[in-house]
Amino acid sequence: MRTDLFDYRLPEELIAQRPSQRRGASRLLVVNCETGEISHGRFSDLPGYLREGDCAVFNRTRVRKARLRGRKAESGGAVEMLLLSRRESGEWEALAKPARRLRPGTRVGFGQGELEAEVLEVGEGGRILVRLSPGDAELQEELVERLGEVPLPPYIRERLEDPERYQTVYARETGSAAAPTAGLHFEPGTMEELRRMGVTLAFLRLDVGLDTFRPISEAELEGHRMHSEEVHVDDAACAAVNAARKRGGRVLAVGTTVVRALESAAGEGGLEPLHGHTDLYITPGHRFRAVDFLLTNFHMPRSSLLVLVSAFAGRELVLEAYRKAVEARYRFLSFGDACLFFYPNGWKRPSGPADRP
Repeated sequence: MRTDLFDYRLPEELIAQRPSQRRGASRLLVVNCETGEISHGRFSDLPGYLREGDCAVFNRTRVRKARLRGRKAESGGAVEMLLLSRRESGEWEALAKPARRLRPGTRVGFGQGELEAEVLEVGEGGRILVRLSPGDAELQEELVERLGEVPLPPYIRERLEDPERYQTVYARETGSAAAPTAGLHFEPGTMEELRRMGVTLAFLRLDVGLDTFRPISEAELEGHRMHSEEVHVDDAACAAVNAARKRGGRVLAVGTTVVRALESAAGEGGLEPLHGHTDLYITPGHRFRAVDFLLTNFHMPRSSLLVLVSAFAGRELVLEAYRKAVEARYRFLSFGDACLFFYPNGWKRPSGPADRP
């Protein structure tokens, strides 16, 4: 399927540069995927679309303060490094700037020398492999949290006054290079309101990598390859989702990362615990087993995230919703407004030749 079918016009001035004044103040574009109706509301309207017996699933990952600014031990030259993920062997995959001046064996110090990185490999696109010292994993995390900065996406050029605004209120376990941004709209009061309604809240973890947001460069969707991300769907999350399904409830995925985690863990008999990695690439034609409602932000043109939403709701309907959002001056991307795509009676495969691969 052609990648250019997932393009749309995104005016630069609609890319949100800062979060809303308060978390729950965002606008909400609502798309009924069964009727095709598109309506405008506020994020505070979200509970009205759910009912007792439904289950809302959240990604509890926390963004690591992974942007480190240091200097090369030999020359003193400035280096900026963004830690992406740690391998089981202990080495870290990272991005570096300027990478062209790094060679295997180069050492970079951070802070007052409390943390040091030795470059092991230099790849393409600024990617490097490093070994951090001291070697203790727990101490490394402590030092990174103290010396580093929360990494914002490159399209956000303004300084973030409060780094916690790029964390969800329910974030617990550090591991992501970027925030699961659909969850940024939630306040504790909204979650408590859902509980009072009889909506079950479930939590899983998928550590978000930066490659999630990069545009698809291949001309055909099939040529794109998803990177692998760490995922943990535990017994409690499985039990909550499976119980909701059994009683006739619907499942709301808060963000595309939750969709990928749930669909990776879904089997014919329901959700099964999953602890490992997933590179699931969801494109039109995918049969959703675990999701009926999708709450998400607005995504970049030609991105795998926009393709995923189109697989869920139908390409033509999604692009029409985006056209109306641009027309109505919604705020886009990580700090932008939210949209809800939902099937009132449970997910059904979108129809229409333009939505098939």
